[in-house]
Amino acid sequence: MINKLQIYIADSTDPYYNLATEKLFLDSVDTGCCILYLWQNKNTVVIGRNQNPWAECRISAIKEEDVHLARRLSGGGAVFHDLGNLNFTFIMKEEDYDLTKQQKVIQTACGYAGIQAEISGRNDILANGRKFSGNAFYHSRGNAYHHGTLLIDTDAEKLGRYLTPPKAKLEAKGVTSVRSRVVNLRELSEKLTCKQMVQYMCDAFSQVYGLSAEFIELSEDDEQKIQQGAAEFADENWLYGSTPSFSFSCERHFQWGYFSLLLQVKKNTVTAAKVYTDSMDWCVAESVEYALLGKAFDIQILCLSIQGSSLEESIRNDLQQLIQEQLI
Repeated sequence: MINKLQIYIADSTDPYYNLATEKLFLDSVDTGCCILYLWQNKNTVVIGRNQNPWAECRISAIKEEDVHLARRLSGGGAVFHDLGNLNFTFIMKEEDYDLTKQQKVIQTACGYAGIQAEISGRNDILANGRKFSGNAFYHSRGNAYHHGTLLIDTDAEKLGRYLTPPKAKLEAKGVTSVRSRVVNLRELSEKLTCKQMVQYMCDAFSQVYGLSAEFIELSEDDEQKIQQGAAEFADENWLYGSTPSFSFSCERHFQWGYFSLLLQVKKNTVTAAKVYTDSMDWCVAESVEYALLGKAFDIQILCLSIQGSSLEESIRNDLQQLIQEQLI
């Protein structure tokens, strides 16, 4: 049960520092406490834990135009952050996780700005039928967070310039571009600023939970941990990962997300497996890779391996059907 509220409003606009701060709070949150972390990144493309940056982003444009590339711990899709966007994270113990209440904070904050927000599925929040907030989720060692974006006055041209989601994903959603799906809240509330939205979120946080909130002050030890974590988030091995030269690939957009499977096969055995996905379940990629590695390159054996994995039944069924349809 939540009996304590804490708020931290970041001064930094460095994505690696901010992601490391988020992880610090995740690792150290107290029982019965809910932390609201509000932060902004300057000109950053943030990809989900299991996404392929080369497929999701225009890497050349990112590098040429001094845009940061960051990879978060949670699943989900790629997003663009600038100073017209406000990020939020709710952090607590798993036993205190309440997505409905957390989303209610966002709806209430929008209400203060005269905007009616509606929840769409588990991970999108809409206004006037258009998306202004994409949400993602992460659980680790009994702790959890729910984070996302709030588009206030972000640069729509850059939003479309740096993101290149697979065509199959856009077709599945019935849209023609990234920009056509989103809306800045400033379009619906002309005087709204990120600074005002910070205050609205803080006020809504206390109102929805019925508690007063205290503000967090970082210690010197916290700062050292954050600096160390920031270096890890900025490491190119974390950002780009490795993709084996592959001899088999297949992909599809399912109801639960986009899925791409790459297999390296030698002497009829899977010697390397790589999965890219924007599934909200960050364990999908790891589970599939583990299940298929070392298995014989045979439809029946691959399907049995998927069936024996720890994935949800609906995901197992979808992936087995995808593999069965391939000409192996």
